[in-house]
Amino acid sequence: MSSIRVPVVSADVAEPSTGRRARPAIGSHLFLVMLTLAFLSPVIWAVLSAFKPAAEIIRNPLTFDPSTFTLSNFTGMFADVPIASGFLNTAIVLIFKGSITLFCAPLAAYAFAKYDFPLKNLLFGTVLVTLMLPTIVLIIPLLLEMKELGWVNTYQALILPGSVDAFAIFWMRQVIASVPDELLDAARVDGCGEFGIFWRVVVPIIRPGLAGLAVLTVMNIYNDFVWPVVIASSDRLATLQVVLSTLAQNITGNKIGADYATITGELLAASAVALVPLLVIFIVLQKHFINGILAGSVKG
Repeated sequence: MSSIRVPVVSADVAEPSTGRRARPAIGSHLFLVMLTLAFLSPVIWAVLSAFKPAAEIIRNPLTFDPSTFTLSNFTGMFADVPIASGFLNTAIVLIFKGSITLFCAPLAAYAFAKYDFPLKNLLFGTVLVTLMLPTIVLIIPLLLEMKELGWVNTYQALILPGSVDAFAIFWMRQVIASVPDELLDAARVDGCGEFGIFWRVVVPIIRPGLAGLAVLTVMNIYNDFVWPVVIASSDRLATLQVVLSTLAQNITGNKIGADYATITGELLAASAVALVPLLVIFIVLQKHFINGILAGSVKG
């Protein structure tokens, strides 16, 4: 019997060179750090400048002296601008509109993902087509509709339009499509109703996708400007973004002869205050947001 010779691979050939791998990794990390600093530098400058004296912001905009640290921009801004009212209105819209989105969008997505009914593909295609419509195209029809309902300058007009948008349905459909049908069939065999299957079986599985949708929904509602400024002309219903857009007028109206430096300082202070909630939400839900993106990126 002839013997079989197994080729022996030299250890120095088989083992990859760790030095060659480390260099590209270090280079890519340095590039990412530089890119991050480039994106964050305007935000860092705005936050630091908010704690500088107003005159110093104009005189030396690119420097920060800790000895000149002051809260005068913040105290003046809170006295001149109704930013607390803007936060309250935004919170009200965020709670109710966000709740409607996170409840109704998964239900609609569940029907598109797990049920067969006539014209399902046509209906879902119609939903996707609405993603291509610019927001500006929908403003006039929605405004006329709100006028007929008598909802102009009301919370209903701020909350209900766009509560269940096409993107939320598409996002959740992609997530729910990965739920095994065998789990749903087993729940039906056990006597669980259709809504019970959704609430007790589907929702616990799609929590990462829901968390990702929640972060995106909060950001969209928090930063929404066009629709609130059109439908709510009353200062009583002005959301945070509308208040921020009228900061200069409010400051000059409350301070006769306010100079450019004072206006700039209070604008930066208001921007820094408005940044805090989103920053906290993203830091707290960062892990869930990333998991949600991954949950909605693949099927099966």
